[in-house]
Parts: sequence; C-alpha cells; structure tokens
Amino acid sequence: MNAEEMEDRIKALEDELRTARDIQEIEKIQRIYGYYLEHWMASEIIDLFADGPDVALEWPEGKYIGKEAVKRYFEGMEQKDPEFMHQLMQLSPVVDIDPDGKTAKGRWYSFGGIAMPRGGGVNQSFVSGAYENEYIKQEGKWKIKKIRWHLNFSAKPGEGWVKPERVAAIDPDAKPTFRGPTPDIPDSRYELQYPSGHIFPFHFKHPVTGKQTSEEQRNATVKDTKKQ
Repeated sequence: MNAEEMEDRIKALEDELRTARDIQEIEKIQRIYGYYLEHWMASEIIDLFADGPDVALEWPEGKYIGKEAVKRYFEGMEQKDPEFMHQLMQLSPVVDIDPDGKTAKGRWYSFGGIAMPRGGGVNQSFVSGAYENEYIKQEGKWKIKKIRWHLNFSAKPGEGWVKPERVAAIDPDAKPTFRGPTPDIPDSRYELQYPSGHIFPFHFKHPVTGKQTSEEQRNATVKDTKKQ
C-alpha cells in the first residue's frame, strides 16, 4: 500500500468513525426525548429541538410547524400531576446520516403505558406507534428537526397499573384534559383505530436490493377501500 492509498484508507476510517459517532449521538438524543416525554418535561423536550422555521411535529391530529409551534404544543399540555405518565419507549432504531453529514433520518418503534388523570380519576392505555424523524447538526450538536409519529394502536388493558379505585373514580361525562392545541394543518390520512392497514412510509430503501419499498402502493389500496 503506497502513501496515497494509505491516506485514502485513513480518511475512509475517519469518515466511518465520524458516522458511527453521529449515529450514537442521535440515538442518545431520541432516547432522552422518551425519558423527558414520560413526565411531559416541556422545557427539556423543547430544548432538544433545532432552531428554524422547518422544525415540525406531525401527529395523528395534524402538523405543528416551526419552533414556536413545538413550544406551543408541549407547553400547552405540560403536566404537573404526579399520576400522569406518558411512557413511550424508543425502540429498534434505524438511523441514516445524509451525505452532507449535517442532517439525518431515523425510524423508531414506540411502545408504552399511558396514565391520564381525568374527571377525578385516572384513565389508562397501552400505545404503540412508529417514528420517522429528521435530525440536524447545529453548532456541533445533533438536534431534532422533525418528529413524525404514526399511531399503530391504542388499547385499554383488562387490568392495568393504575389503582382500581382511581380508574373507578372517573366521571364518564368528563372531557379529557390532555388535548393538544389546534394543529396548523389537520391530518385525516388514515383511521386511528387498529387495524387501519396504513403503513407509515420508510425514509430508507431496501437495504439489500436498494429498491424503494411498496408501502405507497399498499397505502393507496387502503385509501381506495376507505372511500368505498
């Protein structure tokens, strides 16, 4: 191996190490987001997001666009009740760094238990969803640029972790207090009740064939079925 080849090899190894570190930092940021989300620590969550007009949240109810909208959303539902819990574990990450080295995409599963104080009692459910997120490096630190979350299902457990007397104390006529502000763009792409048949689109192609996966074709069929 001559000097030029050695130099190229060293550069390739440095690039690989940088990419590995970037992926590790992004995975850490996303996992930390999940821990802050558990107790709805609004200010800490907001500080994980980048600055800029293209920062966004995309939930089943719609889109919140810009850093101020992100702040409005999380602060609008900040919780101090000790019985509140929003535990969504951040699982099975697939993170890809874009060629520019300054932006990235990541897909995650989320699953966990939710406890919502309501009408004098506490409501409970299991929730499963998938993320397709975007990240950006600003001032040398990776931050969340966009969170796109797709609800797979929400289910009531036969027996849960909230004390039975707290569940029994719910006033059935009471309206939920955990409800977000009006979104900038309402979302009606798919049914919220499982099974909707909708596949949350992947940001990456098939890792072996390099081909685009078939979720858009499947989703078009689901939409056609819903219209009938």
